[in-house]
Order: sequence, then C-alpha cells, then structure tokens
Amino acid sequence: MSPPVVIHWFRKGLRLHDNPALLKAVDYATQSGYHLRPVFILDPQFTRSGRVGANRWRFLVGALSDLDSSLQLLGSRLLVCRGSPETVLPKLIREWDVRRITFETDTEPYAVARDARVAQLARELSCAVTSVTSHTLYEPAQVLAANGGKPPLTYQRMVTLVEQLGAPVAAEPAPRSLPPPGQPAGHFSVPSLAELGVDAEQLGEELYPGGETEGLARLERSLARPDWVCRFEKPKTAPNSLQPSTTVLSPYVKFGCVSARLFYHRLADVYSRRGNYTRPPVSLHGQLLWREFFYVVGANTPNFDRMEGNAICRQIPWIENEEFLKAWSEGRTGYPWIDAVMTQLRQEGWIHHLARHAVACFLTRGDLFISWEHGMKVFDELLLDADWSLNAANWMWLSASAFFHQFFRVYSPVAFGKKTDPNGDYIKKYLPKLRKYPSQYIYEPWKAPIATQKAAGCIVGRDYPKPIVDHDKVRPRNIEWMAAAYKKGKAAHPAPAAGLGADSQDGKGHSG
Repeated sequence: MSPPVVIHWFRKGLRLHDNPALLKAVDYATQSGYHLRPVFILDPQFTRSGRVGANRWRFLVGALSDLDSSLQLLGSRLLVCRGSPETVLPKLIREWDVRRITFETDTEPYAVARDARVAQLARELSCAVTSVTSHTLYEPAQVLAANGGKPPLTYQRMVTLVEQLGAPVAAEPAPRSLPPPGQPAGHFSVPSLAELGVDAEQLGEELYPGGETEGLARLERSLARPDWVCRFEKPKTAPNSLQPSTTVLSPYVKFGCVSARLFYHRLADVYSRRGNYTRPPVSLHGQLLWREFFYVVGANTPNFDRMEGNAICRQIPWIENEEFLKAWSEGRTGYPWIDAVMTQLRQEGWIHHLARHAVACFLTRGDLFISWEHGMKVFDELLLDADWSLNAANWMWLSASAFFHQFFRVYSPVAFGKKTDPNGDYIKKYLPKLRKYPSQYIYEPWKAPIATQKAAGCIVGRDYPKPIVDHDKVRPRNIEWMAAAYKKGKAAHPAPAAGLGADSQDGKGHSG
C-alpha cells in the first residue's frame, strides 16, 4: 500500500530557492514518511479568459518546463493537472490520500477567494493546509499593522514603514533533496503551446525565456556590474534603447522564478561592499519597494482594479471610443513613438517603464481620454510581467486617478522619445515602413514633404496612418476636463471635440 501524500501546490512561486512553503512540505513529508508531489494546476479561469497573450503563455510553459527539470534532478517531477483547483484538489486528496497541502500565499482577490474555498474543501476531507508568504518582501498584514491598520497611500510613507520594520527576512536556500513522489496514475505533462491555443510559428524570437534557471542567470549578470547597480537611477535609463537599459527581471519576479527577497538581499550585499549607492525611489532597492507598496495597497483596497467603488481612485468621466482604443492597442495612432512602443509590446511582451508611461498617458489624460481600465486590460494580456496590483496601480498613477495628481504634466508623443533617441533608431526597428525617413521627420512623418514621403516609400495616410488626434489641441482640452473632474468629483461625460480625427496634421506636442 502506497504511503500518504503531501502536495506542494505551485502557483506563482515557480522556483526551488526561497520557497518556504515547499520546505515545509519537504519537512512534513520527510518526518512522516510520506510521498511529496509537486503540483501545478492549469486553471481554466486563465486558459479560457483570453486575457493571457501568446508571449506570456510561452514564458509560463518555459518556467514550468524548467521547474520540472530542476525537480527531476532531485528525484521528483512536476505534476501538471488541468481543471479548476476547487475540483482538482479534492479529487487528488481522495485518490492520493493527501494529508497536507502547502502553497505560497497570494493576495490577489481571485486567489484569496479561491484559496479560501480550497482550504475549506480540504478541511472537510481532513487534509491540513499551510500557506506561507514569500512572493513579497514583507507580510502585507505586517505593513498594514505598522500603519495603524490602513494601507499607506504614498511611496514615502511606505519607505518610512519599511525603515521601521527593518530588512526583510533572508531568502531560504533551495532544498538539496526531495521525498519521492511515488507513481501517480495519469498524465501530468507540462502543457504544449498548442494545447494552450498558441501557434508557436507566429511568435517572434524568445528574448526572455521563462524559468528559475534563466531568471537567476539574469540576476547574476546584473549583479556582475556592481558599479552599474550602485549608480542605477530608473528615471535616467533609456526607454527606447535597442537593448534593454534595465534588468528585465520583472517577468521573473512576477512569476516567482526569482525571489524578491533574494533580489533584495543580493543587492544589499553589493551596496554594502561599495558603500556609495543610489537610494529609493530611483535605486534598484527602490523598484522592489514600489512593488511592495502597490502590493500592500492593492491587497487592502476593494475594487482596486476598477474606477467605480475604488475609494482611492478619482472618478474621471472618460470617453468611450472603440476605434481609438483599437488603434492605440495595435500601434496605429499615427504617432511613431507611441506606435513603436505598442509594437514592441505586442511582439516581445516587454517595454521599458518610461515607454509604458508614455503610452499610458497618451491613452488616458494626455490625448485620447480613454479610461485607464481599458489600457490595463491590454497590458494584462500583452505584458510578460503583467501583475494585478502593479498593473492597476500604475495605470491609476499615469492617468492621474490615484497616487499622482499633477494631471497637467503630459508626456509628448513627439518630444519625449527624441530626448534619448533623436535619430529614431528605435522607431525604425519596430516600424520598418518608416525606416527610410530622415531623422528630422521620423517622429512626425506627416510633416515631411510629399517628395520625401515618396522617396522613403511610405505615404502618410496610405502606408502609415495620419495622427488620430492633434496633440496640440487635445492636450489643453483634456487638462480642462481633468481640472473639472478634480473640482467636481463626478461629472457628465464630455462629448468628443470636433476636428480631432485622422485628418489632423499638427502634432509637435509639448513635453509637459
């Protein structure tokens, strides 16, 4: 007769290092003489939602394959199940005689409700459940308690709380051995892209392979440049460099392939050896604290991912315009800087944070005056590092709906990109139809003489769209609308202004 089983349920923490819930499963199974079965459940909530893009599916498959390989080196394997966790886990508890389930705590609303249901079902079947926080630097409840039971609503307040709490606990090492999984009946293979409805031939080059192995290697490559680490200032990195000017560790931290606590403490080691380094909010430590800040606020603010019913979100009377939204999401606004960013996002699944700022401002208060919720959903589909708390918080910030209130500071869809790429090399990479345009027109091709357009082989209005709005006209109009919304709270939806369609020719913009 086979011994009872302990399940460690992998969800986001797709790693062996700094996985205290996994270590508890190992200890319990070892002490009890039980099998340990690592499980990942492919939840139809995500496979059928249409909110996960092809690049992120590929990243997940890579992360699962890498995790399976690492487990096999320890004499185990990853068992991938299909179905709702509320259905799959009770079935496994009965079939495998599962005595305990461990998993990493998740603070997203769907996960909180799901985990509560799973825990209740497990208890009814006499199966214990253990969850441990390791996706964030601190227990969100710990930060909340330090702030008098309320979430901090400014970054500086978050930094003050962290200073009071002290450094996060050290990252746990990966287990050196695992109890055997036994021989469960059934098929538990890592899903193929085809199973997930992804045509691999339609995908571009995989620039950021998923998995703990690649994530840790990327971390080491960053840490191998201690001078760069210590001088790092996020706002001074280039949004349109042809190679990333930041670590691109965000997808690995989002999926839990790299522990945020390991990242934090490895940075602290570099800082301590050098002695002279940048500080939050612009430092690499500062970036991890931004993440922590938004996780704490998101976990303790009802309706955080929407405008209505969200106590910290200003109620703005946004415009509904499906045509403009589609043009923005597909990179067809007629503004090459904006279109190049959205093209990179769709092709590669990652864009620089300042590029995210530019396109978010353009969609919302800057130009199109479309709700940040629509942009959040597009990013939720296309970003490798799409993260519920961070995605909602950043969209509220960039739309001046919460956290940031200087709505009159608008990113120019022309001038902003020129600052770090005056020749337009980034635009030429992602919008090859504009490759032959002279640099003086690359950000404003509609201003080029027709002879220049013909020589470049790209006629504006035929081969590349005219600007869908005139930035110089809509910017002051939108600022007026924002000012009115700030003053009145809720207001009637303003009607679109006339003469702001595809025929607009002037878009030199302002840097804010």
